Amino acid sequence: MNAKRVQRIWRREGLKVPQKQPKRGRLWLNDGSCVRLRAERPNHVWSYDFVEDRTHDGRKFRMLCLIDEFTHEALAIRVKCKLNSTDVLETLADVMILRGPPAYVRSDNGPEFIAIALREWIAAVGSQTADIAPGSPWENGYCESFNSKLRDELLDGEIFFSLAEALVLIEAWRRHYNGVRPHSSLNYRPPAPESFVPHSGGVVPWAPAPARSESARSPTPNVASETVVH
Repeated sequence: MNAKRVQRIWRREGLKVPQKQPKRGRLWLNDGSCVRLRAERPNHVWSYDFVEDRTHDGRKFRMLCLIDEFTHEALAIRVKCKLNSTDVLETLADVMILRGPPAYVRSDNGPEFIAIALREWIAAVGSQTADIAPGSPWENGYCESFNSKLRDELLDGEIFFSLAEALVLIEAWRRHYNGVRPHSSLNYRPPAPESFVPHSGGVVPWAPAPARSESARSPTPNVASETVVH
């Protein structure tokens, strides 16, 4: 068995063949975050990137993943056959309406992210762009890590027969990722755990019913049905 056959087997099984990388200067911390700009609070640094996949019939679709680097929460995953700078702007606008604008938005130098209209809009809402250096994906470590988890936990294990099915499953996974899935970097807690809001009466559904007294348990005699015999 030679090296070429081993590579063919690895490629057929979908395994990742590690390639030797040239040594570079240390530009990141142990947790993968960039030294140049580190998130210090929620809504401080958002980052986004594209992920591609295919449906069962071979049609390609793209996902725009937007995360908060401090809380590690997946703010949005936009799924469409084609995504451009307008879709990026609309995704940011939808999330900013609920959470407010962040201080920085980190991305690579893709054409959808460096569009003039998008940059002008980000500056108009009071945010700043934080582009990574060309060919340096490790500077966007949080988003790259999220993309890897999305592919390993969902995309590589699901067959999408249509784009609508992909929309439903990806959104369900995002909610599970935010509210249920434990994160080791967050002390094995989800970034946005789901909470239960009780009813207006304050009754918790899973609480046991209060015990009734003996008088309440005994049936009340029906006086009207009793007859008096003289």
